[in-house]
Amino acid sequence: MIATSAVRRDGLLPMDVEGVSTGFRDELDLLGALTLKWHTRLSGQIDRMLSHQPMDLDEAVAIAWSNTAHELAGVRLIIDHYTANPTDDAMATAMAAAAFKEQQLLAVNAGRTSIADETARRVGSEIEERARLLHRGIPMIPADVQYAEPEAPRGTLVARLRAVVAA
Repeated sequence: MIATSAVRRDGLLPMDVEGVSTGFRDELDLLGALTLKWHTRLSGQIDRMLSHQPMDLDEAVAIAWSNTAHELAGVRLIIDHYTANPTDDAMATAMAAAAFKEQQLLAVNAGRTSIADETARRVGSEIEERARLLHRGIPMIPADVQYAEPEAPRGTLVARLRAVVAA
């Protein structure tokens, strides 16, 4: 199922894969197994990254999330799809609980909270968003950094060359 989801990358549960109907009761059962696989791999990645990057916990946790999303791309797409589009109330409840547990995992491992509360949800969501940007290859610029627009060169080419040589 994991290999099929990685190939398809459509965000849909691979209910048509041979053996799924005998191994899982329904979509929620399969989704639960894939979510458990995601969380287990994410926890392992976080442990690995914290041993390599113990000084910047937020960065280590974001990289761990990004690495896990790379390894389990199809599974992450499925989790995202069914979190946004649950098929029933039971799935909506289960996915909301899983999302909260993931946010708590991220926030606690980043050293930003120690309890499951709204702070954990907010901080975990921020780390996840940062990790998603990292995963997409979008550079992360700290909020407190301001960049000035480069100035257009002034003067003629000869005048600029003379200034460089004189410096």
